[in-house]
Amino acid sequence: MAARQLRRLTLPTHLHHAILPQGRHLSTTQTNSHQFDHETDVLIVGSGAAGLTAALRAHSHGLSSLVIEKDAQIGGTSAYSGGGLWIPNNPLAVEAGIADTPEQAMTYLTSVIDSDTPDDPDVRRASSPARKRAFLTHGPRMVSFLRDRGFAWSLSPGCPDYYPHAYGALPTGGRTIEPDVFDARRLGLGEKWTEAIRQRPGRSLPLFTYEASSATRMGASWRDVGTVLRVLLRSIYLSRVRGQIPVTMGKSLVTQLLWLHTQLGQGPLLTETALRQLIACPEGAILGARVATPDGKRSIRARRGVLLCAGGFAHNQGLRERYGPAPANAEWTSAARGDDGDGIVAGVRVGAATALMDEAWWGPTLRDPIRGMYYFALQERARPFGVIVDSSGKRFMNEAEPYTDAGHHQYARKAVPAWFVFDWNHRKRYAVGSLMPRQQPPAQALEAGYIHRAETIAELARQIGVNEDGLQGTLARFNEMADCGVDSDFARGESAFDTYFGDPTVRPNPSLGAVRTPPFYAIPLVPGDLGTKGGLLTDEHARVIREDGAPVRGLYAAGNTTASVMGRTYPGAGATLGPAMTFAFIAMDHISSEHV
Repeated sequence: MAARQLRRLTLPTHLHHAILPQGRHLSTTQTNSHQFDHETDVLIVGSGAAGLTAALRAHSHGLSSLVIEKDAQIGGTSAYSGGGLWIPNNPLAVEAGIADTPEQAMTYLTSVIDSDTPDDPDVRRASSPARKRAFLTHGPRMVSFLRDRGFAWSLSPGCPDYYPHAYGALPTGGRTIEPDVFDARRLGLGEKWTEAIRQRPGRSLPLFTYEASSATRMGASWRDVGTVLRVLLRSIYLSRVRGQIPVTMGKSLVTQLLWLHTQLGQGPLLTETALRQLIACPEGAILGARVATPDGKRSIRARRGVLLCAGGFAHNQGLRERYGPAPANAEWTSAARGDDGDGIVAGVRVGAATALMDEAWWGPTLRDPIRGMYYFALQERARPFGVIVDSSGKRFMNEAEPYTDAGHHQYARKAVPAWFVFDWNHRKRYAVGSLMPRQQPPAQALEAGYIHRAETIAELARQIGVNEDGLQGTLARFNEMADCGVDSDFARGESAFDTYFGDPTVRPNPSLGAVRTPPFYAIPLVPGDLGTKGGLLTDEHARVIREDGAPVRGLYAAGNTTASVMGRTYPGAGATLGPAMTFAFIAMDHISSEHV
């Protein structure tokens, strides 16, 4: 029978050859009653940071791998992200002399994850002590492994753990790292590199995540203006003087991993190739998978195992309505298109257990007044001169708290939407999405209700349908507390995380400022997310497990395809990507140690 050929990576010729040399055909093989169109040691489903890390680790063990990606571009949600990884005791922190130990990090994780949900069976299974230890042990190894092969990292200075008062926390930072600036030209594609890697709309500057807080409050101080100028000068110098295509954050993360993939002569990376079904033998072990390509359905044999790291189900409206809190809307997520649960559904069909299916990496989300797209409101709500209220006009949270907590509180309050109310002092100092300080909201944004503006609080309350007396009373009390610098209701501004996104020029509390200077503004907030965090249950080796705790032989998973080791919390910046890449790394180590 003639060999069938799967769809190759649809990229410009230079990179196309680097990833899958011309003439390399995918041969037909047969195992018992199953006929396969291609055979590899490890089949990796998903080309985000976890999948690309797994391919590199497989190569280091002498294993062949095949990465499949259902989109036409590489990177998934990883390419959209800030690119940060939360890795306690990472080598950059050690070299910087930051005091931390695995025991201290374990104390922190246990305190944050387990203390509020001691009787939650999903948390106990997804975030077992063994899984926490595996993450803490192998995370630094994963970072060193990539750095030794040429990946450039940067420590995120001052980025605190999200619960700095918890036992074992590092309030002054050290556990978050991110990719250094990278020249995308090294892929050999010139400006066409954007055809290879998934892109968000709009052009971005080479900005580090730790600079974002300052850069988006450019109206507050000359120091913040200096941050913007530094980023602009970096962009001009690297692009015009050095002739580079500088990228940071998630773009740098995926671009560097793809560059390493090509430099090492990795196995095929196939786009427009979607998982349809896992193939199991009668005893239940996974033999491979059936996939869909533009040329038809194909079967792939995975001699050593299949790794599912295809994201969660953020864009699957049906699954969100079935498992998640209501109301649910797939349009609110910041996850990339295509994040619709393929890997989770395939795993469940072969007997995998699931947990935390009602959870996501929540956070208040607004409609960007300029672009109109949903935007994860990380910094806006933590700044002084604004509050979040429900339809009664009452506050119900610390506006600056960790975003997953804010999402939980919004659902618990049934405040969908909630309203972010702020004044001219906020507007003249800080960006709101793509709306720069002092920039007037476009007429179409006002007409569409993405943002509201009024000269009085009473008028604003009528515009947005919030109880006028309730809002007036809330702001009267809030303004008194802001003047004193103490939030007696929700302790806003009392933690290092609150003030990290605040305004250091505001005294006495950089997270509190009275809302009293017209005009006044309001923006509806919905409980969006960075992706779902429930999925297949896995053990400390990243093996997918059944309800009885037995592993599904030959099946591994990482990232948002799995029930998160972080339980229902978000311990620090990068708590999504850090475990995703670490457990992908662990999976390849375990596969390589298994006897054939």
